[in-house]
Amino acid sequence: MKKYKIYHSARFDGELAKFDLDFQRRVDKIEGQLVDNPYTGDPLNVKWFREKRIGKYRVYYLIYEDFSAVFMVGISEKKDQQRVINTIRLMFDFFKKEIGDLFDDKDIT
Repeated sequence: MKKYKIYHSARFDGELAKFDLDFQRRVDKIEGQLVDNPYTGDPLNVKWFREKRIGKYRVYYLIYEDFSAVFMVGISEKKDQQRVINTIRLMFDFFKKEIGDLFDDKDIT
């Protein structure tokens, strides 16, 4: 079975740093699940944009099959969910470039 690599956007890292160590460990656990099956989260209108729940929070990620990669892109509370989803949708092209740049920097073929 194909394994996926997990990457964080700069935005995601900034948001994650605001949380306590317990929350960060829960995100690590989710990332461990996504390595084997990135489609475990709830889909957000398209197959490759998903979320996983941690209590009152949602962790958002994009799946890039062409890179075998999962790109962690955002965190929000349930009350801000739709606003954050809309923002991520507006930033799809930016995130695609950001992850593409990660692969270019590593010179992956």
